[in-house]
Amino acid sequence: MGAFFGAVSHRDVVLDVFFGVDYHSHLGTRRAGMIMHDVQDGFQREIHSIENTPFRTKFEKDLPAFHGNAGIGCISDMDPQPLLVRSHLGVFALSTVGCIKNEEEIIQTFTHVGHQFMAMSDRGVNQTELVAALINTQDSLVEGIKYAQETIEGSLTLLVMLDDGSLVAARDKMGRLPVLIGKDDDGYCVAFESFSYGKLGYVDEHELGSGEIVRITADGYTTLVEPRDEMRICAFLWVYYGYPNSNYEGVNVEVMRYRNGARMAADERERGLMPDVDYVAGVPDSGLPHGMGYANESGKPFARPFVKYTPTWPRSFMPANQEVRNRVAKMKQVPVSELINGKKLLFVDDSIVRGTQLRETVDFLYGAGAAEVHMRSACPPIMYGCKYLSFSRSNSDYELIARRKIRELEGDEGKRHIAEYADGTTERGKCLLRSICEEMGFDSLSFQSLDGMLDAIGIDRKKVCTYCWTGEE
Repeated sequence: MGAFFGAVSHRDVVLDVFFGVDYHSHLGTRRAGMIMHDVQDGFQREIHSIENTPFRTKFEKDLPAFHGNAGIGCISDMDPQPLLVRSHLGVFALSTVGCIKNEEEIIQTFTHVGHQFMAMSDRGVNQTELVAALINTQDSLVEGIKYAQETIEGSLTLLVMLDDGSLVAARDKMGRLPVLIGKDDDGYCVAFESFSYGKLGYVDEHELGSGEIVRITADGYTTLVEPRDEMRICAFLWVYYGYPNSNYEGVNVEVMRYRNGARMAADERERGLMPDVDYVAGVPDSGLPHGMGYANESGKPFARPFVKYTPTWPRSFMPANQEVRNRVAKMKQVPVSELINGKKLLFVDDSIVRGTQLRETVDFLYGAGAAEVHMRSACPPIMYGCKYLSFSRSNSDYELIARRKIRELEGDEGKRHIAEYADGTTERGKCLLRSICEEMGFDSLSFQSLDGMLDAIGIDRKKVCTYCWTGEE
């Protein structure tokens, strides 16, 4: 997906930006960059691949050359960025997060007038460069940002650093991702993850609303475009992507996950579906708090029957070779045999998307002697690939295990009954659960209901994006 961090202050902020970006490493795996600004020396920039080496290791050697009272940096799953842009609007640094679904259509509007883009090796053009081109069609930066957000089908959240050292942050027009401002005695910062600046000595100052655009200096911030009332923040921030000690819209990630797991257990107990197991566990790492919530509510002991060995292969980077990636995924899973052999186990995972790695996990557990393996998903079955954010690389909805199974069960007719299949209390829903269990080797399977997940988040459900489950915008 990606994320950014920026700071502007009356003191040097190189280390703030360095550590602030590093604290967003869980949100991207391919590229990272930093741009600092000094009043006398101007901009300094470095961009590196982080596919095989984490951010901190890649950028430590660059720190001595960086200096300045303002800076931005990013983690990206997409293109090299931040970019340094020179145009009639001046020179500015730009970092973007989001998804452009109508990229080719936008490119055509520029190629007709002779504009050229640098081609990327693996796909079209650098999407941050495309956003810069859209911004530069307008007479001011703010009008350019608004124009880009209205033109793009998908989403666009961005951070700009101007040549005077000030920052301009813009949250997506539907608020699909968070943008928060922190404050300390010397200045301000802007980030996705609130915990990232808390560790640096900043305190919460402001959370941008949907479509809000703010200008930030060392002395304060000014709203340039007022927020909209409508919001569709991504539910997966709480279920999976967000770091445990972050808050979005006032709701803590870890607390939501405990609540979510507890709601699942309470619903299953009420329906008489809770299996008799020796231990409840979470699939590491984001499934752990959902599992804790389930265990606390169910009264079953919580355990960690296997752990992930991450000192050499953390989640934030993996080898490029797919065969090596698959082997590393298996090597990371280290069993605690005493908690598996002969035991009945219930696992809670944050989600079940394609099911490939989960199938390997189940085989690994049975290979270690598990008597039963029951699986619970902390969110409903995913039925649609995301059209607003780049967190899923699925080329087709039928790569999703739920949609693939529906097609196997009922062919094209199944598309008319997706809502019914998503409800585990209906006959079609029960049929889907049985089919997935048979393929994956689970002794039982259940998905959190949409109502249960939204209740656990706890904000106005009209403000939460649930497209990947319902297909409704």
